[in-house]
Amino acid sequence: MMIKIGIIDYGRGNIRSVEKAFKEIGDKAVLVSRSADVKACDAIILPGVGAFKDCMENLLRLNLVDALYDIFESRVPFLGICLGMQILFSRSYEFGEHKGLGVIKGEVIRFESNVKIPHMGWNEVNKIKDSPLLKDIPDGTYFYFDHSYYVLPDEDVTITITPYNKKFCSAIQKDNIFATQFHPEKSQKWGLQLLRNFSNFCKERC
Repeated sequence: MMIKIGIIDYGRGNIRSVEKAFKEIGDKAVLVSRSADVKACDAIILPGVGAFKDCMENLLRLNLVDALYDIFESRVPFLGICLGMQILFSRSYEFGEHKGLGVIKGEVIRFESNVKIPHMGWNEVNKIKDSPLLKDIPDGTYFYFDHSYYVLPDEDVTITITPYNKKFCSAIQKDNIFATQFHPEKSQKWGLQLLRNFSNFCKERC
């Protein structure tokens, strides 16, 4: 079954590697940057690199914030990656305090100064809750990270945690909203499995 997976191109994001990863698992993902195109998709991916404030400003500039709220309300499957996960939260304290989409209650804070920042490279991901996103992925699998801030959810949405001085939330699920702090598109075999799981979840609901 073919579905239309849209990768939001807002001028900031690791979009080409995400597009390539979906091609590797046999699914076609298209870049979308207009509100109407986002709403026409069966599933949405929001990748992200860079600063929280810049991401929100670009989404607002392209009139994509309302489109995102529409797909959340319509329960269209959504996958946020790295900054695309953080932007779901109420606020971030990256270079000041900035408002996020607020779909997940909680905040985004910087790692403590007693650990290496950014947290970059491979680290283990431990399951604490079952999720379609994690199907057939062994507990303790290593994924690739690159970030200086992490999320503190005020809701019961955490599905994985990762140790880095202390354990932090590294993936979430709330209804049809999924997100990972790590980069599945850079995580080889198991990253592709996670994207395949997301795609299969989407197909089951179309």
